[in-house]
Amino acid sequence: MLANNIEKTLQGSSAIRKMFEEGIRLKKERGEEAICDLTLGNPCLEPPKEVKDALTLLAQSTEKKQHQYMPNAGIQKTRSFIANELVKESNLPFTANHIIMCVGAGGGLNVVFKSLLNEKDTVVSPSPYFAEYRFYAQNYNASLVPVKTKPDFSLDLDGMAKAITAKTKIVLLNSPNNPTGAVYTSQELTDLGVLLRKKSDEYGVPITLLADEPYKEILYEGNVPCIFSYYENTVVVTSYSKSLALPAERIGYIAISPHHSFHKKLFDAACICTRILGFVNAPAFMQRLLPLVANIKVDLSLYKKNRDLLHQKLNEIGYLCSKPQGAFYLFIPIPRQVKESEFIQLAQKEGLLLVAGSAFGLEGYFRVAYCVEEEVIQRSITKFQNVWDQCTIKSS
Repeated sequence: MLANNIEKTLQGSSAIRKMFEEGIRLKKERGEEAICDLTLGNPCLEPPKEVKDALTLLAQSTEKKQHQYMPNAGIQKTRSFIANELVKESNLPFTANHIIMCVGAGGGLNVVFKSLLNEKDTVVSPSPYFAEYRFYAQNYNASLVPVKTKPDFSLDLDGMAKAITAKTKIVLLNSPNNPTGAVYTSQELTDLGVLLRKKSDEYGVPITLLADEPYKEILYEGNVPCIFSYYENTVVVTSYSKSLALPAERIGYIAISPHHSFHKKLFDAACICTRILGFVNAPAFMQRLLPLVANIKVDLSLYKKNRDLLHQKLNEIGYLCSKPQGAFYLFIPIPRQVKESEFIQLAQKEGLLLVAGSAFGLEGYFRVAYCVEEEVIQRSITKFQNVWDQCTIKSS
């Protein structure tokens, strides 16, 4: 018999992955050209040439002991490199002893959760949220407490104030957001910092602001404020999955603010949690890559072109589609005349694979991942029109 909690998890497992796997099946059944799979945030771009050149250089190196065990926090040179980059960005005194290399952002989030959460603690997060957050909290017998954002997907600070209790150890942000593409503003973060100081004082427990930032470099307009500037007890987890198109390589880092009230203890905890969770340390080969590709990122022109085309065409059809600042998703209300599940099924019959908003904690929406080839976006327009027409027929 399986563990009880895993039995439950299997029943409600990731709708995103289910649809992605369904896409593989349908492509075999109907042919590649018949299916527009917009489910998974799986970058279609190749890593930049500089990345491939650096990987070749590393593979040809004759340096000894490159593949032996290392400290759990990761390679000192890489951690120092990242710390220096964060000093430039934040003007805070980061050192290598504030950085832990991690196995992707998902691995990093689990390390921080393991380090901070007791049974029945809560993690407060704006909703919609990345679908795995709830499972990550459950790993430690804690719970995710979602707080619905405003209609424009900005933070509802009043709602967050009500959700934070004496059991809240973490407030979790994701900006640019998956699934909405929203970027939280400097004013929102300022107000959130004030709220978290007030609540920390009220309950006598420092609340950690945990920022999940794998999309920080996927930005089309404006800027993503440096979150370390707004609240002392901040930890950032990020990866290079999106910025360097390396999702399968699972490389990222945890950065603990030097002003965090117990940053030394948290660093030590994260190091041991990296080990006892079974990661031991992030892959050495990818750690060595990072200092060689400083300030390199993928060309965003394709993503921007896809975003702009979809935004224009879907609004022309009738979908209420807002234009996101970052990431590579659109999060769109489902036409009122049909239920969420019915809409997703209509789209699937049309060969258009989407993810229901309920997977992200907000029913009545669907997510489009536009990190695909342009021709897939072009083919999807007719399918979106056909689904809209069928919804209109159902309402008449």
